[in-house]
Amino acid sequence: MKGTLRQGLWLADGMLLMVALIWGSSYAVAKQALLFYPVLGFLAIRFGLTFVLLLPQLRGAGRRALRPGLPLGLVMLAIFLCETWGVMLTSASNAAFLISLCVVITPFMEWLLLRQRPHNTLFLACAMSLAGVWLLTGGPQLSLNLGDALMLAAALLRAVLVCLTRRLTAGREIPALALTAVQSGVVAAGCILLGVSLPALPVEPGFWFGTLYLVLFATLFAMFAQNRALGRSSATRVSLLMGSEPLFGAIIAGVWLGERLGPMGWAGGLLIMLATLCTLGIGRQPAPSTAGDGAPIRARA
Repeated sequence: MKGTLRQGLWLADGMLLMVALIWGSSYAVAKQALLFYPVLGFLAIRFGLTFVLLLPQLRGAGRRALRPGLPLGLVMLAIFLCETWGVMLTSASNAAFLISLCVVITPFMEWLLLRQRPHNTLFLACAMSLAGVWLLTGGPQLSLNLGDALMLAAALLRAVLVCLTRRLTAGREIPALALTAVQSGVVAAGCILLGVSLPALPVEPGFWFGTLYLVLFATLFAMFAQNRALGRSSATRVSLLMGSEPLFGAIIAGVWLGERLGPMGWAGGLLIMLATLCTLGIGRQPAPSTAGDGAPIRARA
């Protein structure tokens, strides 16, 4: 019996590390896809496909996701506009580290919006994160470009989304996939409205490969893996395993896109990672985020 339980735990851990690897690669994949099509068109296709695949989830109990899903979808639209333009304007490795700041920002946003004071350890994590951002963006020669600023805005908005999700879904049994479907539909519709003069659909295989990869693996598989892992492990263990995402992002950006972080950049990125792990490991379960996916810990559509 113990052997079976241990085998299940290892399987869950392996799936989570695979998700972290997939998410880490998503920045480089998105950056490549954006070479073929504008941001608004890319997001409209990406989230439109997600909506179509999840549309059956809106039957029956899934209809309860409509009311909270519409405002949450608008926040999610703002997140992905900032995040995707940010990825296009900064390096994929910077994007991976900077977006992970949402984990550190979230408890402070809970303090502001939900009146839940963060653990004292989080103040140290916040200081570490700020030091990490300073090093990652140039240290003494600070050069925060527009892409970096947009990624920071996306991290802040993700923290807002966590708190807003908790408030709008409290006491309600709302299927995660149904909520994701509504949010994805709002994002796709918003991008179509904003991008009224989009060019013809791209024909390059690289664009469609990247987009389908993000929809099928970075969203649908990621949600399945996290939900399955939470049934076999603790939320803290799941979160700590997922904390390796920024490191995978930086490594993949280096191997695939040829991006190089100097010693100062790596020091900053590792400080941000340590702050994230510190935040996730203080003994409180992180608030669920459905920032594009309705996964229990954190995910992206």
